[in-house]
Amino acid sequence: MSHLRNALTDYLTMRRALGYKMDQVERRLRQFVAFAEERGETHVLTVTALAWATLPSGADPVWTNRRLADVRIFARHLHTLDGVSEVPPDDLLPARRRRTTPYLFTPQEVADLMRATEILPGSHVQATYRVLIGLLAVTGMRIGEAISLDCDDLNIGDGIVTIRKGKFDKARELPLHPTTVAVLQNYLLRSDRPRPSSAAVLLISATGKRLRYNIVQPTFQKLLHYCGIVPRSPTCRPRIHDLRHSFAVSTIADGYRSGAPGSRLAILATYLGHADPKHTYWYLSAAPELLGLAGDRLERHLTGEA
Repeated sequence: MSHLRNALTDYLTMRRALGYKMDQVERRLRQFVAFAEERGETHVLTVTALAWATLPSGADPVWTNRRLADVRIFARHLHTLDGVSEVPPDDLLPARRRRTTPYLFTPQEVADLMRATEILPGSHVQATYRVLIGLLAVTGMRIGEAISLDCDDLNIGDGIVTIRKGKFDKARELPLHPTTVAVLQNYLLRSDRPRPSSAAVLLISATGKRLRYNIVQPTFQKLLHYCGIVPRSPTCRPRIHDLRHSFAVSTIADGYRSGAPGSRLAILATYLGHADPKHTYWYLSAAPELLGLAGDRLERHLTGEA
């Protein structure tokens, strides 16, 4: 094993011991190490890091910035050990991270997507994706949280699902509507449910394994295409994560209509698993409808009508 590969293994072990997950970073850094090795290099060189980070040609600046940032942190670690590895300057490949404009699904579009699962092969696969889409739409949980659920995480009697593998490893409990509980219970009792190959996975694939994001994502895109759901603009493209955005915006809008947006926002921040309420308040600027409702409320307040 080369010097760089050994160093990367030690680096990843150290970072994970500090609590970092490093899954995506590991994939990118292994690609970088392979790239450097092909050039016959045993230490990090800025010119090589730059050449790798800017692949492929014409890549988004945010993407190239992220790739170079991963190498930079790795290089700092190496430089303290060997004194030879070069640390790419902080101002190299600058980029301002932009939030993706969320695609807000309408209730009709969600219903269409759930019906479109009929085009998928296998009755249980159809049921799995129908439940997955519905669960994301009515709970706002992250896709990674949904596919990580085990059967033991669902408390049918109390109508609660426990997210054990949330962002930053924070767990939370989500109360479910009785209709959602009934759907999940019926899904678990299906006669065509495959036998799990390992743990008691809740949303199970046709082979009895846990759903994988790299399979779920193209499947969702297939359903979008079948339903004729297309981007609203180059920066507003429908994604499965936007089911979470749609849930959040709908919840905040209901809060404005009921006259208690503040309390609704506080509850929503906890429900969504946001570490900071400011991440929930961002939804106010994500949808014109919410801006309009906020503006109407402010006008009523200023005119003494509310």
